[in-house]
Amino acid sequence: MKIGVSSQNFRTITGHAGKARRFFVFEKTADGFKELERIDLPKEMAMHGYAGEDHPLFSLDLLITAGCGGGFINRLASHNVQVIPTSETDPKSAVETVLAGKPLAPPTPHEH
Repeated sequence: MKIGVSSQNFRTITGHAGKARRFFVFEKTADGFKELERIDLPKEMAMHGYAGEDHPLFSLDLLITAGCGGGFINRLASHNVQVIPTSETDPKSAVETVLAGKPLAPPTPHEH
């Protein structure tokens, strides 16, 4: 299982996943999980403006983010990627929680 986490600063879980370009990628292991890679996309690869069918996020099984829109969730779902918005800020803690089968804290309400 490959789990992505949106993190523009490579420290905390960040939102606006459709415009995000930086992601941790973790992989489930026999004894927990490990960081597989960090994705640092060029601006034109942000999901918000990307029209292709070969995006790196489409290889994930799950994506954790601090926030995103319904279009982002639907687009990833069409590639069998589940999106979980949360108010959790620590990437490793969020992955640990998900792998333990526990729910993540809901996202913080966002106003435009």
